[in-house]
Amino acid sequence: MTPSPILLTSPDDILGAVPYILGFHPADSLVVIAFAGRGARGRLRVTTRWDLPIAPGALDRLVPLLQREGVTHTILAGFGDGVLVTPAMDEVRRLLSVAGVNVIEALRADDGRYWSYVCTRAECCPPEGRPYDPLAGEVAAQATFAGLMALPDRESLRRSIVPVTGAARVTMREATRSVAADVRGKIVTVAEPREAPAAFVAQGLERVRRSIDAFHRLGPLPDHEAARLGIDLSVVRVRDEAWTLMDDDTQDTHVALWGDLTRRLEAPFVPPAASLLGAAAWRRGDSALAGIAVERALAVDPSYSMANLLAQGLQQLVSPAVLRQRMPTPEELDASMGPPRMEWLHPMLELLDDHTLRTP
Repeated sequence: MTPSPILLTSPDDILGAVPYILGFHPADSLVVIAFAGRGARGRLRVTTRWDLPIAPGALDRLVPLLQREGVTHTILAGFGDGVLVTPAMDEVRRLLSVAGVNVIEALRADDGRYWSYVCTRAECCPPEGRPYDPLAGEVAAQATFAGLMALPDRESLRRSIVPVTGAARVTMREATRSVAADVRGKIVTVAEPREAPAAFVAQGLERVRRSIDAFHRLGPLPDHEAARLGIDLSVVRVRDEAWTLMDDDTQDTHVALWGDLTRRLEAPFVPPAASLLGAAAWRRGDSALAGIAVERALAVDPSYSMANLLAQGLQQLVSPAVLRQRMPTPEELDASMGPPRMEWLHPMLELLDDHTLRTP
C-alpha cells in the first residue's frame, strides 16, 4: 500500500495506520488486516472492512479469502461502541482460531480511546481505555509523507467521485454534444460502412493508450478529449483495452484517470469509466473506492456487465490477485473477439442518440 514499509509495533501504530490503509477514517466498522510471513517481516496481503452490525453469515467468506492469500497472522480493529464491536470481534476471533490463523492484536477504538481484547494487563490496558490521536502519531506522519490520504469518513470517499457541477458541467456537456455530433456524422457518412467498425476501434485503442500516457505526464484531459474517450469506452473492445493495460507501474494513473472521467463524463457514458476505476482501485487493494465506483456505475446502468462482475467479486471477497493473473492480453482479446463488427458500435450509437446530447 505504500512506497516503503511502515512498521506497526503498537496499538497506536495500528490505529494510526488503518485510516490510510482504507483511505478514510472508519466508524461503526470491523477491520481485518491480514499478513503472510513471520512476525515483523510479514507482508500485508489483504484488508477488509465490514459495517457494524454485521449480517448473520457475512463473516463466513473471511477464512476462505485468508487461506487463498496464504495469511499467517492478523490484526483486528473495531471502531465504535462495545455493544456493536464486541459481538463481531468475538465471532471473527472464533473463526480465525478454528482456521489456525493467529490474531496478534485485537482492538476497539471509540471517542479517542482504545481497548485491547488480547491484553489483560491493567498497567498497559486499563479498563477505562487508553487515549490515542489518529492524526498526530508517527504512522500518520509516515503515511502522509508517503503520499497516502485518509478522508474523514466513507461518505467523503463517495463524494470524491460525484459528478462535477456548475461551469465545469456546462463546458463538459457542450464538449460532449459537439464530439457526439462529430462521431455520429462520420459514421453515418462513411464511404464504406463495413470499414467503419475497424476504423473506430483502431482509433479508440490508440486514444486509450495515448490518454493514459498524457494523463500520467500532464494531468486531466481537455474537455473534448475526455468526452471523446468516454464515447470510445462505450465500445467493449476499447474499454477492455484499458482494463488489460493496468499493471503495478500504472495502476495509480488508472485510478486517477478513470476517477477524473467518472466525475466529468455525462451520465450515459459513466459506467465504463466508473467500472475501470473500480477495477484499478480493487487491483491496488483499495476495495472501499472500488465498491463506491461500482455503485456509481450501477446507479446509471444496473445491467452493466463489467460493474456487476466487479460487484460480485467484491461481495465474495475475491482476491484482487485475479485481476493480475487472469487478465487477457490485447492480442488474446483480438483472437477471442474476432474482427470488429458493426454490432460492436450499437451500444455507442444508442448513447449518441440520447436526447440530452442533441438538445442545446
